[in-house]
Amino acid sequence: MKTVKAGVLEIAYLELGPVDGPPIVLLHGFPYDVHAYNEVARILAAAGKRCLTPYLRAYGQTKFLNEQTMRSGEQAAIGADLLAFLDALKIEKAVLAGYDWGGRAACIVAALWPERVSALVSCGGYSIQNIAAEHAPVSPEAEHLLWYQYYLHGSRGRAGLTANRKEFCHLLWRMWSPTWGFAQETFEATAAAFENDDFVDVVTHSYRHRFGLVEGDPAYRDIESRLAEQPKITVPSLVLEGGADAVDPPAAHDPFARHFTGPYRREILEGVGHNVPQEASEKFADGILSLGG
Repeated sequence: MKTVKAGVLEIAYLELGPVDGPPIVLLHGFPYDVHAYNEVARILAAAGKRCLTPYLRAYGQTKFLNEQTMRSGEQAAIGADLLAFLDALKIEKAVLAGYDWGGRAACIVAALWPERVSALVSCGGYSIQNIAAEHAPVSPEAEHLLWYQYYLHGSRGRAGLTANRKEFCHLLWRMWSPTWGFAQETFEATAAAFENDDFVDVVTHSYRHRFGLVEGDPAYRDIESRLAEQPKITVPSLVLEGGADAVDPPAAHDPFARHFTGPYRREILEGVGHNVPQEASEKFADGILSLGG
């Protein structure tokens, strides 16, 4: 484990592979952590790549540098964290690969700072939030899948996450990846990351902010304004979706293509749930390598 001061954070991260290899940043989601990329990083490092796997804000050993900093979980914050991470390590350009929150951070940097991104792998497609449109209802089936977000909108959900964070996250693992028979030890290795003192604050803020229920950090207002325009992604991109993803199931048609104006393709991985890199490590790594990463 290494750490680096980056923006408002001291980011803890794993590094594997030759230090002079082409850099690849691997970004986890909620409720997961860096262990999702153990096998992916091993494969890529063996191919000569420099793999960097950071803990997102409020996970694991990543911590805020100032107690007064707002514990924001908004999309602009995690995008800014990723950019600051690249800056701190003096990485001019990297492949970005992620899913869930991590995929969103990767999409944001690819869209707003494409000169820093050589290629993008995003599980879940174009995941930059259109907050202005979040009040529009979707189908009852789709609304049902968002129960955990609605739960965290209120004080009862916040108290529940505080008291039962491991049980809550374990439930999401089981529900979102119904075909993944993960061992309890696998979950426990990741669950330690949820003990971060800021985990509850950042998670609840994230799921409230994306629905416009709370204000964001003023420090990221300009970035949020740019994201509200739903910027296109111009870098070479691969969208991977788990065919058995039970929280974000893939659509029959491609709903993301219009957001990508550079080289682009989409693949659905049958029998794979939400945690694509940990469930299908070889396919995830192959996807990165297929883009020249």
